[in-house]
Amino acid sequence: MQTGTNPEFIDLDRRRLLAVGAAAVAMAQLVAVRPAMSQATSPKAAFAALKQVDAGLLSVGYAEQGPADGPAVILLHGWPYDIHSYVDVASLLAGAGYRVLVPHLRGYGTTRFRSDATFRNGQQAALGVDLVDFMDALGIEKAILGGYDWGARTANVVAALWPQRCKAMVSVSGYLIGSQAVNKAPLPPQAELQWWYQFYFATDRGRAGYAKNTDDFAKLIWRLASPRWNFDDATFARSAAAFRNPDHVDIVIHNYRWRLGLADGERRYDEMEEKLAKAPVIGVPTITMEGDANGAPHPDPANYAGKFSGKYEHRLVSGGIGHDLPQEAPEAFAKAIVDVDGF
Repeated sequence: MQTGTNPEFIDLDRRRLLAVGAAAVAMAQLVAVRPAMSQATSPKAAFAALKQVDAGLLSVGYAEQGPADGPAVILLHGWPYDIHSYVDVASLLAGAGYRVLVPHLRGYGTTRFRSDATFRNGQQAALGVDLVDFMDALGIEKAILGGYDWGARTANVVAALWPQRCKAMVSVSGYLIGSQAVNKAPLPPQAELQWWYQFYFATDRGRAGYAKNTDDFAKLIWRLASPRWNFDDATFARSAAAFRNPDHVDIVIHNYRWRLGLADGERRYDEMEEKLAKAPVIGVPTITMEGDANGAPHPDPANYAGKFSGKYEHRLVSGGIGHDLPQEAPEAFAKAIVDVDGF
C-alpha cells in the first residue's frame, strides 16, 4: 500500500488551479473593458468561416474559437435561434484560454443529415446522442457544456446519461429533461397559454404556417420570449439564415409533437428515454441561470434545485434579460462557465 502524497498528483492539481485562476483573471479583465469590446464585437458580428465534421448521423457545422489545447467548452443554442447566440460569449471564453465549440443543432445552419433516408427526429435523446457523436468525432473526451432552451435540455441529457463526458454544466432555466407522460397532463390555463405555439404545431395548419412564415414566426417568439431585448434587424437576420436548413421545419415540428406524445420517436432511443422519463438526478457541477425578464415558459428554480446533487448554484441575471440569455447577457454567461470550471 502506497503512503504519503504523490508529487505528480499535486502538480496536476496545482496546474489545474492555476489555469482556472488565470481564466478568471482574464475574464475579469475582459468584462472590465466591455464598452470598448462591444464596439468591435457588435450585434452584427458573425463567426468566422465555419467548420464541418461528420459525426454519427450528421455532418455538423460548427464554429470554433480559442486555443486548440485549451479546456473544451461546447455551447448549445435553442429554438428559434442559432450559434450566434454565443458570438460574444465565445470571444470572451476564447480570450480566457478556452477552446470553444458552438455546433448547429440538427435542422439548423450548415448541419445536414448524412443520409436522405434518416428519419428527421427532434426528440431529446436524439439530440443528446448528436452531442456525444460530435465530441467523439473531434476526439473530445470531456467538456464543459452550456446551453439554453433546446441546448440546455441537450446538455442536461448528456450530463444525466453520460456524466463522464461532462466536466461541468451551465444550464439556463435549469433542469429541462422531459417526459411524454408528464407532458400529456394538463397545466393551469395561464401556463397552457404560454405554450400556444406547441399546440399550433400539433396541427397541419401549424406546420404549414411555420413553413410559410418561418422568419416572422421566429421574430414573434424572440419578442415574446425577450420582451425587453431591443434586437435590431441585422441581429435577427444573422440567426434567421440558419432556418434555411432543408430539415428545419421537420425537426421543429417533430420536436414539439413528440413532447406531447403526438409523434413517435425511434426505437433506438427507447432505453434512453425510459431513463430520462424518470427525471434522473444530475451529479456534475452545475450553475443554473435565469433572466429576470424571461417571457418564455420556464420552471421555478425552487422546483429543480433538488435535481442537481453535485456542487450547485443558481443565478438570476437582472437588467431585463430574457430567454436568449447568452446573447443578451454574454458576460454573465461566460463568467458562469469560468466559475463552474472551478467548482
